[in-house]
Amino acid sequence: MSTHDQIIHISDRAAEIAARVEDFVRTTVAPYEKDPRLGAHGPSDELAQELKALARHADVLTPHILPDGGHLTHRETAAVLIRSGLSPLGPIACNTAAPDEGNMYLLGQVGSPEMKERFLKPMVAGETRSAFFMTEPAEEGGAGSDPSMMLTTCQPDGNHWVINGRKTYITGADGAGVGIVMARSDDGACMFMVDLPDPAIRIDRVMDTIDSSMPGGHAVITIDNLRVPADQMLGQSGEGFKYAQVRLSPARLTHCMRWLGACIRANEIASDYANRRQAFGKPLVDHEGVGFMLAENLIDLKQAELMVYWCADVLDTGALGTVESSMTKVAVSEALMRVADRCVQVMGGQGVTADTIVEQVFREIRAFRIYDGPTEVHKWSLAKKIKRDWKAAQGS
Repeated sequence: MSTHDQIIHISDRAAEIAARVEDFVRTTVAPYEKDPRLGAHGPSDELAQELKALARHADVLTPHILPDGGHLTHRETAAVLIRSGLSPLGPIACNTAAPDEGNMYLLGQVGSPEMKERFLKPMVAGETRSAFFMTEPAEEGGAGSDPSMMLTTCQPDGNHWVINGRKTYITGADGAGVGIVMARSDDGACMFMVDLPDPAIRIDRVMDTIDSSMPGGHAVITIDNLRVPADQMLGQSGEGFKYAQVRLSPARLTHCMRWLGACIRANEIASDYANRRQAFGKPLVDHEGVGFMLAENLIDLKQAELMVYWCADVLDTGALGTVESSMTKVAVSEALMRVADRCVQVMGGQGVTADTIVEQVFREIRAFRIYDGPTEVHKWSLAKKIKRDWKAAQGS
């Protein structure tokens, strides 16, 4: 166990797994960062499967889920997922990427034994990808940051449910084999497990977005009379929002873990550049304007790391962690944006090229500030809590 892992109290098993993951990502995955199979809508499925095969051989595939089906604690998961994020391709290779990681967690927590065998098992084995169908087009008045606005409907029909609606920003839908679809019944929100592809789920288009790390990109979807057997509903009709919270709080946190790893690596690259590059008679790092930016990066990275582990500890108590994950998502995404921006600035013209991953990390972190709830939505939610707590303290 490293001195760093001892300081932040990482268990021996997590430290051992994390060390193997870090070595694999740095030595085996990083050389693929210029692979021609990387496109605007993410790495191709061919590349993803090649990387997963390498991870399987190295015994680091889905490392946060134990051989007996158990899950590392959230604190242990942080140690592992931060290391998997040291390359934008690391989470794909290690099968710790979104949306699969969050979907696996949800199924592990609330799926029936039959669902786990049919849907979860091939996901854990890295044999299939998944998608989470929740967000809807804003121009149609659908659910975005406010899932209570959901317009997609589900109606019972014998021993099936029939689903109709539109979805957008559905990460990984193109090429996914498993889907979790949210829809609204007369009882409230519902979740369904579905096999993909299905002719009733049509990909209208895959959008061109600022980020490019997730296979399949982000799609606009039309669901037209999708028939789902009743036994493929997660839980009971009307329980969908409850299950969404089971997934969303940990998922916000694991995003923070992975992108923290990416920014650690970007800062390493920028620091190496600043020490090697000469300007005005001395290394860049000796110019205060540059050296201070790198110093500020160390501060932001450490604060982000501490927030991640604090929130992980809250979730490990069994708490839902909605407030804590909101605070962590805001603090970490904003801190990492500062880090990524400084890395680009330190490297100057080199920082805006694709010669290193710094440029991609900057784009990915900019998108991270929006997905899983924009900063402003989380602040609004926290402000509402402040008001509720104040009223409670006044006895009103």
